[in-house]
Amino acid sequence: MTGITPLSRDAGAGRGGGASTRSALPAGTTIRILSDGRAGHEAQTLGVAEALGLTPDIRHVASRVLYAALAPFAPPDPCDAFAYAPPYPDIAIAAGRRTIPTLRRLKRDSGGRTFTVYMNKPANGPGAADLIIAPRHDGFRGDNVLSPLTPANRITPERLAAARAAPDPRVAALPGQRVALLAGGDSRHGAYGAKEIAELAHIAASLLASGRSVMATASPRTPNALRDALRTALAAPSGFFWDGAGENPYLSMLANADAIIVTGDSVNMVGEAVATAAPVYVVRPPGRRGKIDAYLAALSDAGAIRIWSGALKEWRRAPFNATRDIAKSVAQAYMAFAASRS
Repeated sequence: MTGITPLSRDAGAGRGGGASTRSALPAGTTIRILSDGRAGHEAQTLGVAEALGLTPDIRHVASRVLYAALAPFAPPDPCDAFAYAPPYPDIAIAAGRRTIPTLRRLKRDSGGRTFTVYMNKPANGPGAADLIIAPRHDGFRGDNVLSPLTPANRITPERLAAARAAPDPRVAALPGQRVALLAGGDSRHGAYGAKEIAELAHIAASLLASGRSVMATASPRTPNALRDALRTALAAPSGFFWDGAGENPYLSMLANADAIIVTGDSVNMVGEAVATAAPVYVVRPPGRRGKIDAYLAALSDAGAIRIWSGALKEWRRAPFNATRDIAKSVAQAYMAFAASRS
């Protein structure tokens, strides 16, 4: 694939927010998202589509057990045929290994005319798509690979401003300085045990004791024991733990936080936190974390985060978001691809 400049390959300076790159694409450009249903993957693909100024056609891949287990090396599940069916889009974006067989079949069945983009490191190498957007800390390199420091997301200055202007009532009701606590959870690299759960509950309780309000949310990976500990720690008028009831206040929490504390196991949540202008503190996650440590070190070096050391401190930082640069690189690469086929 041609058309990726050296600057584009290392997209990730990422200061600022998400102006649309729609003007860089021809009128009528179409885009399809192949989704595996995971919220983190969908946030990345939607973030890029929206930054391109395009309305995506989202098709959910729900491969049966055998096909899912063998992905990305097996052919796509015939039950997912609708996801690679015509009319073929100009651009297709996918994330998650179970989407790769469908993405490759879409490329083949379109006669090569669909420009394919895969987000994250593909297990089957750089041939997974025309363009691969793999996080820098994965160390995945190739002529068709972009390496942003943070993953794409849907956090834009416009969305944050709207959430500040009309905050979720549960967030607005919290008095004084508000701290958002974003809890991730277990991964293949490590699980949250009694020690880590107690630490996070202590952070929440100590912030409340200092006179601050604390608003916390969990991820789908958060173990029940951690949810229960945070719910108990925040059972006070100035505490709020979102338990899944009602509208998700996540964006409102980010937009209205005077400081953010996030667990380091979630690359996506850390990336979304630093897209705001609030001071961001990261609690180191449990278990093996070589790549996570590299990610956090790079963000720390860039002045985007500080590692949690037990206390909030006054400091300022600019929003840090690679989404716009990623979208520009996708538009640039697509235009070069289209020109090579004309």
